[in-house]
Amino acid sequence: MTLPIGGIVPFSAIDYPGCFSLVVFCQGCPWRCHYCHNPHLQPFVRKRASKKSGLWQDALALLKRRRGLLDAVVFSGGEPTAHAGLLPAIREVKELGFKIGLHTAGCYPDRLLQLIGYLDWVGLDIKAPFDAYEKITDRPQSGDKAKKSAEMILKSGVSYEFRTTVHPALLFSSDLDNVKLALREMGVKNHVLQEFRKEGCQNQKLCR
Repeated sequence: MTLPIGGIVPFSAIDYPGCFSLVVFCQGCPWRCHYCHNPHLQPFVRKRASKKSGLWQDALALLKRRRGLLDAVVFSGGEPTAHAGLLPAIREVKELGFKIGLHTAGCYPDRLLQLIGYLDWVGLDIKAPFDAYEKITDRPQSGDKAKKSAEMILKSGVSYEFRTTVHPALLFSSDLDNVKLALREMGVKNHVLQEFRKEGCQNQKLCR
């Protein structure tokens, strides 16, 4: 199994609510969201580094040294669920006694289903009304996948936060109303709005 890693943040107090965490950024994402602040993590690498080597080994060594100081490991991206190697990596972290957090856009609901029983918290990006996802992601049927993932998270009972990034050129007030209504009808209790930020974004029109 492989888990391509684009970077590691050894300490974070903001990526898993209420926990100090180490964050693993996985390389590769199938969507092309216009406001993405990690565009360097979008391309999939051809030669994937083994989860047993390189940065992954560094992360494991750090975790072993920081037992009692860190609470959790958060897998982010890119899109971490793009990789079959995520599950064995999560199991390895679980064996060390850490909680597992996941940042995902819900691109791969079938793989999320395999992971959900190992997760302690999920941050799910809700990009837009589900029938209007393509204007954000540039990928057809992306809204169907995100909705399926959202329903799965709610059904599982895992702790979660659904969040929507807002840029006035991409989401109008009517879009936000539709998002809120759809999530309320699904039974979502924890949904937050977050402002677009320029850092990392390569879309100069949005940055202006």
